[in-house]
Amino acid sequence: MPKQNRVTPFGEIVATPGRGTWMGNRGCLHNDHQQIKRSHQGQRWIMCQLQFKGRHREIMTPGQYTELFFLDEATALAAGHRPCAECLRPRFEEFRTLWAKANPALAEGPKPSATTMDDALHRERLDTARQKRTHAEKLGALPDGNFIVLENDRQPYLIFHGFLFAWSPEGYQQRTALNPDLIVNVLTPRSIVKALAQGYSPEIHPTASFEQ
Repeated sequence: MPKQNRVTPFGEIVATPGRGTWMGNRGCLHNDHQQIKRSHQGQRWIMCQLQFKGRHREIMTPGQYTELFFLDEATALAAGHRPCAECLRPRFEEFRTLWAKANPALAEGPKPSATTMDDALHRERLDTARQKRTHAEKLGALPDGNFIVLENDRQPYLIFHGFLFAWSPEGYQQRTALNPDLIVNVLTPRSIVKALAQGYSPEIHPTASFEQ
């Protein structure tokens, strides 16, 4: 039976086969029986490489942080995670530079600390009921790499090169042409949307293919 450690674009932690191409953490979320007991511990939500300096971990070791897995970087960003300042240092530096440029009022300088970004992102990813916070936007105004849902729909879609790609835990399963005038609900936190518009380009799973 697969462990409950895979993250959706909604930020939900689900049990599904496979583990994705990126890892991350939000603190220790599991108990001694490897059961998820909370959605997060603190405001530090990061994404990481699967391999770094030959380190090895036992998944869901009691008392240690819970290893979470994402289909790709775009999924992790939609869930509200940002690059790790250790194992993804170049990505972290690029992200915070573009995030600061796109969000000067939040960054308060060209190189905001990880804590500054984490505080801002935590306000954007969860509402007062600790549910996923979304915002409405015209589809044509959103850059590539964003995740959206259509009205009264729970299916996440990735915006990529003029198409909407339907997300699944195993990969992107189909694409449809993008209607730029359609109003949609955006899953990706607002300040990350702005960083993407500023030029941050997330890694996209290869199943977002144009050969379908």
